[in-house]
Amino acid sequence: MRRLSSSFPQLLGFANRSFNSLKIPGKSFYSSTPSTLTHGIHVFHCPDEVGIVAKLSECIASRGGNILGADVFVPQNKRVFYSRSEFIFDPVKWPRAQMEEDFLKLSKMFNAMKSVVRVPDLDPKYKIAVLASKQEHCLVDLLHGWQDGRLPVDITCVMSNHERGPNTHVIRFLQRHGIPYHYLRPTKGNKREVEILDLVQNTDFLVLARYMQILSGNFLESYGKDIINIHHGLLPSFKGGNPCKQAFDAGVKMIGATSHFVTEELDAGPIIEQMVERVSHRDNLKSFVQKSENLEKQCLAKAIKSYCELRVLPYEENKTVLF
Repeated sequence: MRRLSSSFPQLLGFANRSFNSLKIPGKSFYSSTPSTLTHGIHVFHCPDEVGIVAKLSECIASRGGNILGADVFVPQNKRVFYSRSEFIFDPVKWPRAQMEEDFLKLSKMFNAMKSVVRVPDLDPKYKIAVLASKQEHCLVDLLHGWQDGRLPVDITCVMSNHERGPNTHVIRFLQRHGIPYHYLRPTKGNKREVEILDLVQNTDFLVLARYMQILSGNFLESYGKDIINIHHGLLPSFKGGNPCKQAFDAGVKMIGATSHFVTEELDAGPIIEQMVERVSHRDNLKSFVQKSENLEKQCLAKAIKSYCELRVLPYEENKTVLF
C-alpha cells in the first residue's frame, strides 16, 4: 500500500502550499477559504504507472485550484492505482464543464476505469429511494438525517412490503415533507419488482433500510446502479426469526452491523462499513436490541455519507477501497 508522505507537496513544484498547512486543529477548511472558492472532490482508478499523481495535481493547479488533501492506494503487486483528492477552486476561473473536460482528458491519458469529479455546492444531490419492511429504526433515522441536512441526498420515495396506517409516525413525516409512500404487497411469484423498477428510474442509488425481501438478479441487472444494504452482525451468526433474542439467549459478548452493496449472493456484497459494540451480562433483552439497532442506524448512515462523498471505490472482485 502506498500513501502520500508529508514531503509529497514539496516534490510537486507547482503546489501552492503544503497540505499540512491547511489542517488547522478545531477548524474546517471550509471556514478558512474565501467565499468565492468552492470545494471539489475527484476520485480516480486506473492502471498504475509513473506520474499519475503529478498529472492529477498539475491539472488542478493549472486552473488555479489548490489541493486540500489527497489519498492514494496502490495495492502491492497489483499494478492498479486509486486516489481521492479534495481541492478548492474558483468556479469563474474553472467552469464546471471545463473541469469535466480536463479530468476526462486525464482519464483517457491513463486508461482509467473510473474517474468521477463532484462539486457538492454546484452539483445536484444524489437522488435515492428507500425500501423498508416492518422494522422502522433505520428508515426513521434516515428520514431525520435527511431533514437535518446530515445526509446529502434527496429522497424521491419510500417503498415497503408492509402497510402503514395514515396516523403512524412515518406516514405523517412523509406527508409533511411531500415524500411519496408506496405499499407494494408481494404475493407468491410476484415480488412487485416491475413496479419498484418503475418507481426508481430517476434515482442515483437505492437504500435497503431493513428491507426483508430478496431482490432478484434480473432486478439488479435491470436497475444497473448501486444498492446499499444493512444487516446485523451478531457473532456467531443467528439465522431465522428474531436473531437478537437468539443471540441474547446464547450470551454473546459482541454485536455489530455491516453495510454493503447488494449482489445476487445474499448479504455477501462488497463491504462499505462495519461497526461493533460489546454487550454483557448486565444487558437485558431490551437494551441488547437497542444497542443492535443503534449500530445498524449509525452504520447505514455512515455508509451512505461515505458513498456520497466519493469515499468508496470497488476493489478486486468483492472488496472496496474506503478513503
